[in-house]
Amino acid sequence: MKHRHCKPILGLSIATILVSLSSNATAVDAAAAQTLARQSGCFTCHAIDKNKVATSWKAIATKLKGDKDAQAKLIKHLTTGPKVKTVDGQEMDHPVIKTKDQDQIKNLVDWILSL
Repeated sequence: MKHRHCKPILGLSIATILVSLSSNATAVDAAAAQTLARQSGCFTCHAIDKNKVATSWKAIATKLKGDKDAQAKLIKHLTTGPKVKTVDGQEMDHPVIKTKDQDQIKNLVDWILSL
């Protein structure tokens, strides 16, 4: 005996799980990310949608779109203080983010990449 009603329910259950997982994976706390950026002095050089001393975060997100290593690259950038070039070509040390909390850093990076 076939149970025709099981397939739609199973399909619905799998779809529900996938939507749930994808929404959890992309949940970003924008307010917390901006607070950390403000506390770390990021807004001194960066703006969300226009270049200042440094490239805007939207431009950075656009440049890294589709890069499977984008999150890791930005985390490394924020935690190691590499040499960077400003918009006008000057070289400087990039400040290190003012937290060691990996979840906060990841949230900031995910927020930047979501722009």
